Amino acid sequence: MTRALHTIGGQQVDPASSAWLEIMEPATGAAYGMLASGNATDVESAVNAAETALPIWTAMGPGERAACIHRLADAVEAELESLARMESIDNGKPIALARTMDIPRAVANLRFFADAALTDRQEEYTTGDVAMNTVLRDPIGVVGVISPWNLPLYLFTWKIAPALAAGNTVIAKPSELTPVTATRLGELSAECGMPPGVLNIVHGTGAAVGEAMVAHPRIKAISFTGGTATGARISAAAAPHFKKLSLELGGKNPNIIFDDADLDTALETSLRSSFANQGQICLCGSRILAHRAVLPQVVDAMVHGAQQLRIGDPLDEQTQQGALVSSDHRDKVAACVARASDEGGQVRCGGRHATDLPERCANGYFYEPTVITGLPIDAHTNMEEIFGPVVTITPFDDEDQAIAMANATDYGLSASVWTTDTDRAARVARRIEAGTVWVNCWLLRDLRVPFGGIKNSGVGREGGEEAMRFFTEAKTICTARSSG
Repeated sequence: MTRALHTIGGQQVDPASSAWLEIMEPATGAAYGMLASGNATDVESAVNAAETALPIWTAMGPGERAACIHRLADAVEAELESLARMESIDNGKPIALARTMDIPRAVANLRFFADAALTDRQEEYTTGDVAMNTVLRDPIGVVGVISPWNLPLYLFTWKIAPALAAGNTVIAKPSELTPVTATRLGELSAECGMPPGVLNIVHGTGAAVGEAMVAHPRIKAISFTGGTATGARISAAAAPHFKKLSLELGGKNPNIIFDDADLDTALETSLRSSFANQGQICLCGSRILAHRAVLPQVVDAMVHGAQQLRIGDPLDEQTQQGALVSSDHRDKVAACVARASDEGGQVRCGGRHATDLPERCANGYFYEPTVITGLPIDAHTNMEEIFGPVVTITPFDDEDQAIAMANATDYGLSASVWTTDTDRAARVARRIEAGTVWVNCWLLRDLRVPFGGIKNSGVGREGGEEAMRFFTEAKTICTARSSG
C-alpha cells in the first residue's frame, strides 16, 4: 500500500494525530494507499519550519533560488513516466494525457518561474527635480497554497513555483483525493538540495488542514484553486486576518460557434474542450452556443464524436476517457444529468454510468460522455457548474443573442469564439464577460499572460508577472533630492 506522508522541514513526517485517510483509485473503486490526515498541529509545525527556513531562502538570492527550482524541474522531468503513472492511478485520467499534458506542464511551470526569479523588478520614478521614488518588491514571508484534484501536479506547481521564486517559503495543501504526485514532489525537493522548510506539504481535508492554514495568523497569503462555494468560505475566514488572497474558482464556459466558422476545426476542438480529462477542467467548454444555421451539423458531430470516444482503463494507452475522481463526484454528475431531463432536456448520448469496461475497472467511477439539447439558456443545467463529461448545445440567431447567452451565468472564467470574420471576433471577444477568451482555439496557454476569472469565477490573477506581484509586497522608498 502506498503511504503518503507530510513534508515538513525537509523530512517525511507521520500525522501528529496518527490518523490516516484512504487513497482510492478511481478506476477500480478500491483503496490502494494511506494518506497522512493532518490537522492544525501539523500546520503549526510546517509554519515553524517555514519561518526557520525563510531567512536562509531569502539570503540565497534570486540566482541560487532559480538554480534550486531548476534542479527540482530536472528531477520531475527525469521521472516523467513514473509520475504520469502515479497521476493516472491517483486521479483516473488517461495516462496518455498525464504524460503529454500534466507532467510536462508541471516541469514548464517550475522552469518558467525559476527564470522569472532572475527578472529585476525594481522600478524608479523621478518627481521632477524634487525626489527619486524607488519601488522594491519583497517576499511576503510564509505563504499558503491550496490546489485541486483535477490537475494535481500541474496546478500544484503552478502555485508553488512563483511563491518560491519570489523568495517566500511555502505551506502547500494538495487535494486529499489526489495526493501522491505532490508527496513525491516533496521528496524530490529535499533530494535536489532545497533547504529544509522551504517547501512544506501538509495533507488532509479542507476542514482540518485548509481551514487551519487560512486562519493561521503567520501565514500571510493564500492562493486557492477550487470550487466557488469553498472560495467564498476562504474569503470570509481570511478577511479578519487581512491576508492577501488569490481565488481561481469555477466556470460555466461558453463555446460560441458562428455560421461562418471553420466547422471542421471548431467541432474537433469543441469535442476536446467538452470532454478532456472527463470534463474535469475548469476551462472546459460546457455550453456550446451554435448559430441556428449550423445547429444540425454541430449536434450531429458532437453526438457522433462523444460516442466514439474510447472509455476504459486509464492505464491503457488507447483510453481517451478515464474515470471520474470519486464515487461522490460521479453521483453528482449523474444527478445533474437527471435534473437536465426533468428540465426538459434531451439526452442525445451518454447519460449513464459506463459499463463496458475491463474487469479490473468493473467497480470504477466511469460515466459516459453526455450531450444534451433542448434546454432553455436559463435552465439550472446551463447555469451551474457540473465539472464532468456533460455538454449542452443551445441555438442562437444573431450576435447580440449569442453574447447575452454567453454572459447569462454568474461565472466568467473563459470562453471560445469560432468565426472567420475578424471584426466579429474582436467585437464578441471584447463583450464577453470572462478572464480569457480564445478565438478559433482552446487551451492555448502562454505562461506570461494573466489567468483568472471575474464574477463568481474568482478574484485576482495568476501567471507571469501577476503571480510574482501577488507573492510580493511593494515598498516605495521616496528620497528627496538635495538642493545641490
